[in-house]
Amino acid sequence: MRILLLGGGGFIGSHVVDQLLQRTDHELVAYDLYDEKLVSGNGHSALKFIRGDIREDHERLGALVHESDLVVDLIAHANPSLYIKVPLDVVDLNFHENLFIAESCIKHSKRLIQFSTCEVYGKSVVPLVHDRLDDPDDPAFARFSEDTTHMILGPVSRHRWIYSCAKQLLERILHAYGLEDRLDYTIIRPFNFIGPRIDYLPSEGDGNPRVFSHFLQAILDGPSMQLVNGGSQRRAYTLIDDAVDCILRIIENPNGVCSRQIFNIGSPDNEVSIRELAEKMIKIYKRRWWDGHRALPRLVEVDGEEFYGSGYDDSDRRIPDITKARQLLNWEPRYTLDEVVERSMEYWCNGSNGSNEYNPTDTTP
Repeated sequence: MRILLLGGGGFIGSHVVDQLLQRTDHELVAYDLYDEKLVSGNGHSALKFIRGDIREDHERLGALVHESDLVVDLIAHANPSLYIKVPLDVVDLNFHENLFIAESCIKHSKRLIQFSTCEVYGKSVVPLVHDRLDDPDDPAFARFSEDTTHMILGPVSRHRWIYSCAKQLLERILHAYGLEDRLDYTIIRPFNFIGPRIDYLPSEGDGNPRVFSHFLQAILDGPSMQLVNGGSQRRAYTLIDDAVDCILRIIENPNGVCSRQIFNIGSPDNEVSIRELAEKMIKIYKRRWWDGHRALPRLVEVDGEEFYGSGYDDSDRRIPDITKARQLLNWEPRYTLDEVVERSMEYWCNGSNGSNEYNPTDTTP
């Protein structure tokens, strides 16, 4: 099968490429702006890398879709800083350009795997009706299901939600094309994947890195870990190895079970507050890599709009319901939260500069 991976040089894409190259029945084309994270594929006969920018390359992209059997679209602005600073650019890339890819798949009758985001769910119901709930901390209020959960976003003035809206609108259009029997698609909603190669450290060009990378950079360089709005927000973290295992099952699509389906991919048992994540990372670093002398970062609370800019907002909590992936794909995340965090930290703390090849030493948690 000839697979076109748009955004194949990024964090998720490079790990998908790693695993697909271990299989002999696929021909891969990875399209991206950068290829530094594709080190394991350099020179591999089954991989062709094409450098390009989707926003300026429609003619060639249309031809690449035509030549492929499957299109995996990972291209996105997925950085909260950009949602605040350049919201129109976020809409342009995450909606308009991705819609062009979807319509190319329709034109050439190709299957599409479209990466979306867990951000489409927005907030849990708790911030809206907190005083009316007997147990606001009940995880049932924040467990998000692909086909039944309502989507609760902030007001228009909180334009941090423009990313969520762009992704959600794209999902709804793909669904509509499916209703008309014009597109074979699968939508993936990732829940906080972390692991080797997640970001460039130090961050380059795109403003603040994601939370894990921000904290790791603070551990390595100091002097402080900044907790946006106190770090009370909660997330469930998933090791990229677990995530790719599920993604490959979706690519294989046994008996067509993934066609016109949406899948959450995440680790519901790995929920932690952002403050607890910071404390856990410092604890692991002290146990594994600290020399006992250099100063460790201190935790500092900062206002969300001070950190990101005016228009910032956030989801309070999100836990993936992965019943569908369990039932249709026989998939189960294997790594505990401590294993996820420690394995993700190893890549940099063991001396990597962020571009070295990643080879898990053990596939069993």
